[in-house]
Amino acid sequence: MERVKLENVKKSYDKQTEVLRDINVEIEPGEFFVLVGPSGCGKSTMLRVIAGLEEISAGSLIFGEEIVNDIHPSKRGITMVFQNYALYPHMTVAENIGFGLQVKKLGKQLRKEKIEEVAAMLGLSDYLSRKPRQLSGGQRQRVALARAIVNEQPICLMDEPLSNLDAKLRAHMRSELRRLQKKLGFTMIYVTHDQVEAMTMGDRMMILDKGIAQQIGSPMDIYNYPENTFVATFIGSPPMNLKKAIVQAGAPAIRLSSTITLSVEAELLEKLPDSVIFGIRPEHLVQPVEGSKIYKAPVVNVALLGNETLISLDLDGEEWICKWGGQWHYKVGQSLEFSINEEEVCLFDPETEKIIQKGMKG
Repeated sequence: MERVKLENVKKSYDKQTEVLRDINVEIEPGEFFVLVGPSGCGKSTMLRVIAGLEEISAGSLIFGEEIVNDIHPSKRGITMVFQNYALYPHMTVAENIGFGLQVKKLGKQLRKEKIEEVAAMLGLSDYLSRKPRQLSGGQRQRVALARAIVNEQPICLMDEPLSNLDAKLRAHMRSELRRLQKKLGFTMIYVTHDQVEAMTMGDRMMILDKGIAQQIGSPMDIYNYPENTFVATFIGSPPMNLKKAIVQAGAPAIRLSSTITLSVEAELLEKLPDSVIFGIRPEHLVQPVEGSKIYKAPVVNVALLGNETLISLDLDGEEWICKWGGQWHYKVGQSLEFSINEEEVCLFDPETEKIIQKGMKG
């Protein structure tokens, strides 16, 4: 296992194009760390910087206690799995898995034993004599993973390795990868644009946007306590509902729409500017219970998903989504009664878009 640390890392291709901006993160030994963000945010570039396939423009990359900025990729103690698997089409599965061992000039018998061991671990024992073209997408993905594992390097880098698989196989491989990483104990740095993968696989994750680290933390910390509106809407499906709201100092209250006003404590009021961005996740727009404050809004769409229902509401021309368990047969135009779980409200600054307060208590 190996610790990976980035200190003030920058990457730019020219003075105008800065791809990574002051990245600071410490990835613990044996951690499954996920880099997630939209296309073009810099996550694959960061992985290539760690691998040594891209030079760092500024800052330090540290493995353990050693600065590796100028260390050749082959000397960094890493393996990498690419999106396209990068298998040799003329080689068998066994030859593909054992290629790195052959380069290291490991003995033939020891090489055979290691290949068979990792093949059994990944359910590839029956395919060792086949060529990649004779395999399914999931099987090829497992061959690429086996090739990475068999080299027993302390750091494994993966660049969207599951994106070419169908939804069912992708879900299976998420849990399989997670299980293998914990069993083998190597440090995993995993790139994805899929926030579901990030949430279900990572011990911690970094949200990237435009080359800037927006937030680093455990999936649940990031989900529950987003640091800004970008994170709030990128993580979560459906995303957090956001709406600009007016702070009424005289009331004191926050006016969310023409029909929805929430009372606030004087202590909270002192922290707030004249307006805020009001955020609430769909599952926290809840069914009213006795004693709760009830709000109403017209229904604009209903999506029945079997075990849950997504109900879209019109708040002064802006669409909000409720997520309720079960099957709810509301009609478009019908008025829906709901309550707001005020403990889960996020209030953001409209200028910086950073969070001011979680919850409606001072």
